[in-house]
Amino acid sequence: MSFKSIFALVALAVAASAVPSPRAVCSTGEVVSHAACCQWIDIREDLQANLFDGGECGEETHESLRLTFHDAIGFSPALFREGKFGGGGADGSIMAFAQIETNFHANIGVDEIVETQRPFALKHGVSFGDFIQFAGAVGVSNCAGGPRLQFLAGRSNISQPSPDLLVPEPSDATDTIIARMGDAGFTPNEIVDLLISHTVAAQDHVDPTIPGTPFDSTPSDFDAQFFVETLLAGTLFPGNGSNVGEVESPLKGEFRLFSDSEFARDSRWDCMRWQSFITDHTAMVAKFEAVMSKLATLGHNPLELIDCSEVIPVPAAVKLTAPTLPAGKSMADVQAACAATPFPTLSVAPGPATSVAPVPPS
Repeated sequence: MSFKSIFALVALAVAASAVPSPRAVCSTGEVVSHAACCQWIDIREDLQANLFDGGECGEETHESLRLTFHDAIGFSPALFREGKFGGGGADGSIMAFAQIETNFHANIGVDEIVETQRPFALKHGVSFGDFIQFAGAVGVSNCAGGPRLQFLAGRSNISQPSPDLLVPEPSDATDTIIARMGDAGFTPNEIVDLLISHTVAAQDHVDPTIPGTPFDSTPSDFDAQFFVETLLAGTLFPGNGSNVGEVESPLKGEFRLFSDSEFARDSRWDCMRWQSFITDHTAMVAKFEAVMSKLATLGHNPLELIDCSEVIPVPAAVKLTAPTLPAGKSMADVQAACAATPFPTLSVAPGPATSVAPVPPS
């Protein structure tokens, strides 16, 4: 190697060493892998104190997690192939163009959390797309047994209104949901993984006479009770009778979506996945974290974003109660879809027949 070549290599090495490391110490004393992540620490503290009521897994958490999906799923490669605009995915358009998108039938009720979150995003000067995904990740970290979701920052605040009819509805047939989600890049198994969000969910607008009606008996716990109770035979409606998108539920005060019921009982794909979450909480959390990383970057190249996951709170270590059959139920009430694999043997919760209280507004 010539002297000039050696000199050039040394010069490159010196130049490279002169490039400052992106790691930074924030004003809070926290060390982050990129200086751009520091602002999200202040936003996190503001959200925990003033949106999530001191770090609760309440209604604002449920709605913030729902909003991550309703914003991101507005993405259709099929429309792009037809020469039409197919949406920007997780781009914040549902907040930027709320007057359009929150009027889509599938987005009924989303306007409330959009308008609650908007002042926070404007106050901190971050993009709507980043803020929506960040708020969902922070909120769900407050739930017992919850995940620590990835958060990538750097989405542009330039967007266009999403086309209508891209958000699946609870009254949609399974084939319709599979086709729509498949267009966005999700397999049927990944759809089931996304439904893990229903472990901390409640309805307000399918039956507006009973807002806050949860989908399982432990709506603040990121546990498997939803996957048990969705497979129990339905016997009643919690409110004023059957509504579009609703089927009978097994417990007083509990709500069951038609789409949840259909997915739980469909054996055309890996129905064992549904049952596996009942006995493997670690796998359930891991699969949710993975599918949410995919959802949160729809319409974006993740390599062009900045990983600020370290500012998402670490969920508190808690010992969750093992899934049970609700009091008053037995194995005879289970409608398992996997004929070749027995439903897990569960104990029955003690006491009188289980009834479920609505999720109180925060």
